[in-house]
Amino acid sequence: MDEFDFVVVGAGSAGGPVVDRLTESGRFSVLLLEAGPDDTSRWISMPLGFAKTFLDPSVNWKYTTAPEDRLGGRRIYWPRGKVLGGSSAINGMVYIRGLPSDFDGWRQRGNEGWSFDDCLPYFKRLEHYPDGESELHGGSGRVKITQGEYRNELSDSFLAACAEVGLNQTDDFNGMSQEGAGYYHATISGGRRNSTGRAYIAAARKRSNCHVVTGAMAERIVVENGRATGVAYRRGGETRTARARREVVLCSGAIGSPQLLQLSGIGPGALLNLHGIPVVRELRGVGENLQDHWGVPSTYRTWWRLTINDDINTLHRRVSAALEYVLLKTGPLTASPAFAGAFTRLMPQSAEADTQFHFFPWSTDRIDRGPHDFSGFTILANQSRPESRGHIRIVSPKAEDHPEIVANYLSTLGDQQAVVAAVRFARVLARTPALTRIITEELLPGTEVWNDADFLDYAKRQGQSAYHPVGTCRMGHDPDAVVDPRLKVHGIEGLRVADGSIMPTLVSGNTNAACMMIGEKAADLILADAR
Repeated sequence: MDEFDFVVVGAGSAGGPVVDRLTESGRFSVLLLEAGPDDTSRWISMPLGFAKTFLDPSVNWKYTTAPEDRLGGRRIYWPRGKVLGGSSAINGMVYIRGLPSDFDGWRQRGNEGWSFDDCLPYFKRLEHYPDGESELHGGSGRVKITQGEYRNELSDSFLAACAEVGLNQTDDFNGMSQEGAGYYHATISGGRRNSTGRAYIAAARKRSNCHVVTGAMAERIVVENGRATGVAYRRGGETRTARARREVVLCSGAIGSPQLLQLSGIGPGALLNLHGIPVVRELRGVGENLQDHWGVPSTYRTWWRLTINDDINTLHRRVSAALEYVLLKTGPLTASPAFAGAFTRLMPQSAEADTQFHFFPWSTDRIDRGPHDFSGFTILANQSRPESRGHIRIVSPKAEDHPEIVANYLSTLGDQQAVVAAVRFARVLARTPALTRIITEELLPGTEVWNDADFLDYAKRQGQSAYHPVGTCRMGHDPDAVVDPRLKVHGIEGLRVADGSIMPTLVSGNTNAACMMIGEKAADLILADAR
């Protein structure tokens, strides 16, 4: 049995900042438990290594949803990081905060301290933009962020198409307005991925008061007399208990955090009773309120041999790209999967951007089969603020058993109308002069898809997760909330949740930036109470 001031479970996008900030002063001892391995794989540091880690069970939980009835019984693949850095070590590296109104909406729901003005200092604290500090951006934070270190003319053609339909060009989706088209900011610099493992944990673990244990599967939170006093975990076939003198902090993400709470007897009583788990604290909202972005691809064949397909499928280009990366840390292997993107308003009731587009200069039928053997590109469209809600629920009392994931994609009329508008707009982009000059065939949705019913059917058949699950330990004061605005679990002393699961609603865009911000802010909340 080991004892520390704090025990943190999960070394991901939020866990990295939490551990780094808690250990900075040297006052407190911190144990970080991570179920996966160290982040030493070369595929993690290489940005386009995303294609390898996407399916690698050694660093990826490889979740799948339960069969989704509205999607014809399909199971949807959900990759999540199981490694130091968590999903920030295997994601697409796009750095989008979301709209200020997303965070103001959290505050309007009664979550004091979570308006955009409250959160902006924490975004700035984590950011290291090459142009330095500004009113909206940080210049000396842990996470290095750049914009389009690698670009090509194919992506420029997508941006030209956006201009032809009236979208403004932007250099900053995290600026005063999100609407427009441009190259994405990404957590990439010097040709390397900047995960929280690299940006935060690497520095923290050099301190004598920081203890990192990998390969440690958390099995339950130890609760004594209404207080979390430690974490039972299994490593190498041995079960150990790490005691926390001050707090246990869950940073295991939208799937792992509610799962561990439920395994510990904190959650819906009926579910816990079903699996023979004694109810420590009934909280009916644990695992509920699941949200995710539903992405729908439009795929095209092109004659222009400027795609990642060509870089991978052509021997001399593959060798050239590898040498350029090894010697110079430049070239196509330094790119994020989505080079460029756009945000726009498509629904008549929207006052701000409601739809996001990712431009991928590559195409595939399935990522596990590799890219097409011809030149192609993809435009992925998703609604920014979906209405559909799902859940995460344990299926047994064993930590190693993946929980049931029900996303309920496209379960509301509003979501269905939004996805139809999004796929229609992707076709509008493809039929601009900027893109028609390079497209030789529309592969998906295909020319037989014309009316709204066809587009909706296509979205159900070919859509996929955008890999942004949040909301399953929702912050708030109402009976369905799991944590309060200081991220303390209702009814349990010494226990907090700090990750994307605490979001009341999904942010408008990729979620990694907001999760890192939550980790930064959580550390301040914890330290304020530890004085």
